[in-house]
Amino acid sequence: MQIDDTKQQANCKVAKQFYLQIKILTQLIYYMYCKTKIKLIKLFSVTIFLCLLFILVNNNCMAQQKVNMVRLAKIKVDTLQIENYNKALKIQMATAVKKEPGVLTYYAVSDKKDASIITILEIYADTAAYKLHIETPHFKKYKQTVKNMVVSLELIDVNLIGAANKIIK
Repeated sequence: MQIDDTKQQANCKVAKQFYLQIKILTQLIYYMYCKTKIKLIKLFSVTIFLCLLFILVNNNCMAQQKVNMVRLAKIKVDTLQIENYNKALKIQMATAVKKEPGVLTYYAVSDKKDASIITILEIYADTAAYKLHIETPHFKKYKQTVKNMVVSLELIDVNLIGAANKIIK
């Protein structure tokens, strides 16, 4: 639900910006027609130009409003299967990041006291990218491979409130 709320807020901002841009465009056209007495054909040409400019600005604005999908996966793995699970997970993560432009980040960590408790931070370009991801052959292969290794799985959608990092390997 948090993802949908954030998207609604972003869409509301875009709608307000769209309204203001239409208002300004309308005032500009009215001014040009009433005050400058330019010929109708010139007014039409200028109107087309301003509309195209408006569309370009609005598309750029909407692209900037895109909201990433951020999720935590909390996984409990069968203690006898940890090594096999980690191997399958690493393959899936590397393949997804390499092949899917919408998969932005994966971080997988295990609890220091219990290596069978794994938390994965997943960041996707948007919800559509996540939906594409779970339909890929490599993700389906991963799910099939680990289905008897996973004791429990909890998926938690979260909001990213900040990020800072240095690339480490």
